[in-house]
Amino acid sequence: MLARTIIDRFEEYCPLFLAEENDPVGLHVGTLNKEIKKVMVTLDVRPEVVKEAIFHHVDLLIAKHPLIFYPIKQLDIDDPQNKMYVDLLKHDIAVYVAHTNIDIVQPGLNDWFLEMLEVKNEGFLKKTHEINEVSYGIGRVGELSEALSLREFSEKVKKVFSLNSVRLVTKKPETLIKRVAVCGGSGDKFYPEAIQKGADVYITGDIYYHTGQEMIARNLHAIDPGHYIEVLFISRVAQLLSEWKHESGWNIEILTSKENTNPFIEY
Repeated sequence: MLARTIIDRFEEYCPLFLAEENDPVGLHVGTLNKEIKKVMVTLDVRPEVVKEAIFHHVDLLIAKHPLIFYPIKQLDIDDPQNKMYVDLLKHDIAVYVAHTNIDIVQPGLNDWFLEMLEVKNEGFLKKTHEINEVSYGIGRVGELSEALSLREFSEKVKKVFSLNSVRLVTKKPETLIKRVAVCGGSGDKFYPEAIQKGADVYITGDIYYHTGQEMIARNLHAIDPGHYIEVLFISRVAQLLSEWKHESGWNIEILTSKENTNPFIEY
């Protein structure tokens, strides 16, 4: 079957127009007008993931994080990053990216985060689009069924996302929290919206030092579980592809990347 058939179905669910302005989503490498047998879902496209895809004879990679985020200045293949591009082309592996559109679509990555944390979903954190009188937005906000201390809720976050630790932005870890905002990835710039939505705690990755100080000054607690919790993308998108495969009778194999692309380790 054609790669285009799979991506057309994916874009019915998660349209490109939902991505934030200038976000590099869609096809990054190769063509969708080719016959494929194997699709692999991955969070990142890194040299080790490309090797994995080559080993498994993958025809199409569907990734969360853009392969080409900044312009490529040269193609010196002694550079591992550049060699990765050449290997993808040499082995005819197409790369398709769903980035902020999978954060914004409902249900999407941020909805799945709230679901896992057992937070009642009350809608988006910040409006990004209005299309045909339907509003869309990034991030999510909702309520816990009962208040927990920030320390207790942090333990829940660690358990849900299989983490050994998280970073807390707080002076009072015993504070009771009930209203939760979340934005996967690097979402600290949306903390004013979390305050506006009445959140007691904001969960997002890569919180900047000075932004953390601003959050404390404005009485917002935060939990930074790291960017890598977005690895949830892999299993959830693979699940969607499997459902569509059975519905439509697609003759393809769906794989999930087993490579850990988190650049950080706990030491």
